[in-house]
Amino acid sequence: MQVKISEEVKSLVPSCALGVILYRAKIEKASDELTDYFNSVTEEIGANHITKDIAEMPHIRPTRAAYKALGKDPHAYRGAAEQMLRRIILNKGLYHVNNAVDINNIISVTSGYSIGSYDTEKIAGDVTLCRAPEGTHYKGIGKDTYEYNVEFLPAVFDDEGCFGNPSSDSQRTMLKNGEREVLFIFYAFDGKDGLQEWMDETERLFIKYCDKYETLEKYIIE
Repeated sequence: MQVKISEEVKSLVPSCALGVILYRAKIEKASDELTDYFNSVTEEIGANHITKDIAEMPHIRPTRAAYKALGKDPHAYRGAAEQMLRRIILNKGLYHVNNAVDINNIISVTSGYSIGSYDTEKIAGDVTLCRAPEGTHYKGIGKDTYEYNVEFLPAVFDDEGCFGNPSSDSQRTMLKNGEREVLFIFYAFDGKDGLQEWMDETERLFIKYCDKYETLEKYIIE
């Protein structure tokens, strides 16, 4: 599987980069230890920040700028990291899903990067980050009653179409329990500086909290 950035995205957001981890692990309910860590992270963020801090947090403003450059209103469509940080600071909490998604979300709210985790068994062919064309929709995770409007967002496509973006991913490639091969993507719109360190921290948490974890590939794309 090759992962790349389209020429259109490169031209409109020259600083765009992707951090990619391809791994295999047992996806299951988070352990009590991971849940406690998850809760401690969100409690610390909630206790030490207010909503006006969010725009100044690392990687949030560049994500908003990228959305605007691609033609999407960053006030109406926020990146997942910003959405989760707002929920935490407004004391609305975050959902516990499974060990892999919980680690995804821990890394996202502590780093400021929006991140996607995708089941590679549901991906067809290579993956390209594109500017989603007008009219692009898909059934989003937790959005059973309507099709999520993806047009003009930075979004990942395979041979079957769009399956994810930094705001909300599709049901097609969502992670379910079991032994899975997973494509984990950092959406970095301000270049690669600091990205390797967060990828290493992600790998450390996977090794600690996921059974049968194995890194298959880890690299950065510009």
